[in-house]
Amino acid sequence: MIEIEDNGATFTIPADIIGAALKRNAATIPELVRTGAITMACERGTDADAGTFRLTVSDDRARLRLIVDASGAIINRSVLNFGSQPLPPGARRPGAV
Repeated sequence: MIEIEDNGATFTIPADIIGAALKRNAATIPELVRTGAITMACERGTDADAGTFRLTVSDDRARLRLIVDASGAIINRSVLNFGSQPLPPGARRPGAV
C-alpha cells in the first residue's frame, strides 16, 4: 500500500517495494533517493484515469511504474529492466514524489 498525503501531493512508497523492483537492498533506498541515484515522479490521472496516480521510480538500470488509486492501493505494477545497460535518454524522469 502506498501512503498518500496532502490530497495527492505527497506519496510514501515502502522501501521494500522499490528495492524488490530495482533489485536493491531496501535499507539503501532512502540514501539513494537523497543522493539522486534513485529519482521519482508522479502524474495525476485525468479523464478516464481520474482518481489514480502513476508513480515512476528510476535508477540507472531500471524503472518501476506503479498505478495507484486514491486510497494508495496498487492497481498495476511494471518494471522495465535494462540489465547491465544504462537506461536510455528519456526513460528516466527526474522529479520527486
